[in-house]
Amino acid sequence: MPKFDANIQFMFNEYDVLDRYDAAARAGFKGVELQSPYGIPIDQIVDRLQRNSLAQVLINLPGDDPDTGLKNIAINPARKDLFKECVDQGLKYAKGLGVLVVNSGVGPAIDGVSHEEHWDTYVGNIQYAAPLFAQIGTRLLIEPINTRDQPGFFIHNTEQGMAVVRDVGDDNFGLQYDAYHMQIMEGDLAPTIEANLAAIGHIQIADTPGRHEPGTGEINYPFLFDHLDRIGYKGWVGAEYNPAGNTEDGLGWVKPYLAA
Repeated sequence: MPKFDANIQFMFNEYDVLDRYDAAARAGFKGVELQSPYGIPIDQIVDRLQRNSLAQVLINLPGDDPDTGLKNIAINPARKDLFKECVDQGLKYAKGLGVLVVNSGVGPAIDGVSHEEHWDTYVGNIQYAAPLFAQIGTRLLIEPINTRDQPGFFIHNTEQGMAVVRDVGDDNFGLQYDAYHMQIMEGDLAPTIEANLAAIGHIQIADTPGRHEPGTGEINYPFLFDHLDRIGYKGWVGAEYNPAGNTEDGLGWVKPYLAA
């Protein structure tokens, strides 16, 4: 049975951020994701994790370019020094919170920068970062994201994501597979996950259209969850969706799995 965690950047947004840890635990989740924990002192987050017996499954590397506001530091050849600063901050939080996986971030392509420059910059940055995260037991990942929600996103399908994984060539770097994004970009979810299972370090879910709870759109999630069991997926599945209403009211889809 897959292990489900709640992405509290999106879910339980009826509460202040730290109180979302408590709400996720009350709902039965054993793990949480928070893309950007960096404005919160580590000890305050650790307190919520410990009192609720929660795992901090995922965070994102910080990656906002202060000049543009875009989250594409990792692919910007002019920002390699800033990327290293982001890695230092990510390492501090990942170690302090016991984070399992970190989304490295990619972002939109930059005008005037060639595809090859973007690619080589990202590969080099990850070859620098992945061994550092290995030292603290945290795996670094890349997440392809659909270009309908985020136009111009540089890595936007599984084939591209896997090509980067191969070029980086580090066992501590893998694929973060988001079923919502990949349903929009390519479909064929079950066989794609199976074909790339060895590289997949984390899976995220939401339904489409709407990016709401599983069961509100076109993806057959009960089938997909059974499929993950059949193929032996051992990682976490992150619920990363915008609740259609109150978060707790929309958790019927996950309650049978949390109770199992």
